[in-house]
Amino acid sequence: MSTENRTQLKGKVLNLKDLVEYQTGSVASRMVIKNSCGSITVFSFDEDEGLSEHTAPFDAVVTILDGECEVWVAGETNIMKEGDTIIFPADVPHALSAITKFKMALTMIRGNESEKESDSKDPKDDMKFE
Repeated sequence: MSTENRTQLKGKVLNLKDLVEYQTGSVASRMVIKNSCGSITVFSFDEDEGLSEHTAPFDAVVTILDGECEVWVAGETNIMKEGDTIIFPADVPHALSAITKFKMALTMIRGNESEKESDSKDPKDDMKFE
């Protein structure tokens, strides 16, 4: 998607599930936003499609928008369905495969080493509830 088309999405209410259509026998994607901090991309996977095992240099957050898939992270298998979210840690092998056709939002978070070091502390320490 061109930068011009992504700019047209800013300031609009979006239903991420509606931003990409299913395509028979393939994977389709649409980038929602991209900048130096990261990106959000919506994907659709037809049945029996997937992404083979790989790693990424940054943490990635995947939220299932529709359908069901099987996800592998560091050798562990999970079944995910609409509404489920998983965080793929940087540099950890992961893969996914469609059980039914499904859609997902992928949020890539680009960070530096000092941010990675802060991952070791309990995130609840930063939460404040009133």
